[in-house]
Amino acid sequence: MLSLNFVKRPFFLTNSRLSATLTRSLFIQTATTPNEQALKFLPSTRILPDEQTKEYLSGRDAYSSPLAKKLFSIDDISSVMFGSNFITIAKKTSTDWSILKPEIFSILTEYLTNGKPIIDKNALEDPDTIINENDDEITSIIKELIFTRIRPAIQDDGGDIEFISFDSDIGKVRLKLKGACRTCDSSSVTLKNGVESMLKYYIEEVKIVEQINEDDDLIDPLPDSKKSSTIIKSKEVKSKELDDDIPPSL
Repeated sequence: MLSLNFVKRPFFLTNSRLSATLTRSLFIQTATTPNEQALKFLPSTRILPDEQTKEYLSGRDAYSSPLAKKLFSIDDISSVMFGSNFITIAKKTSTDWSILKPEIFSILTEYLTNGKPIIDKNALEDPDTIINENDDEITSIIKELIFTRIRPAIQDDGGDIEFISFDSDIGKVRLKLKGACRTCDSSSVTLKNGVESMLKYYIEEVKIVEQINEDDDLIDPLPDSKKSSTIIKSKEVKSKELDDDIPPSL
């Protein structure tokens, strides 16, 4: 469900012959996510460059973003994630969003209309899915699949996914969920039935996907009885064709 708020702001055009005041409207929509504790805010202005996201988990963590710091001044806020055209905000308790949204809207509209940077540009990192010269063939294909098929669907739900590593000896992909997906009750289901199924479908070398949290503790979406200890002997990627059977989706 989407809701809409907007604020009007003046800006000026001045030259030797013309002085005029125009009014521009900043629209902010909100959209629910699968996580009841997280809400997605959609301002009618660019937030970050394409394919970039940045998540903050505390006010202390938000030293590089004045806007995130302001949002953490609201007691019940637990995390803030910026995307290219959205902001996902999560809360700690069962406090109703109708109580929190007016203050959030006030902070967002005040900051987004002053033209200041959302994040210190030096704090932005290259997307983890960028293929670099040190990646082997399988890692490159995993990153491409995450970038083209998986990440867009997760970002639609106000979250993001970060590639951590691929262990070619046992076929293990390690990933981190962010934003609305990080604390969502269905994140394990998403990882098992969506992400893992898709990676295994297209890349035979992938045998298991594991989620890690902020402390690098593994959150295993598979029960022990289904864990694979198979040593992968083949190093050649054999991607399945789309028309073999119906591929998994998120």
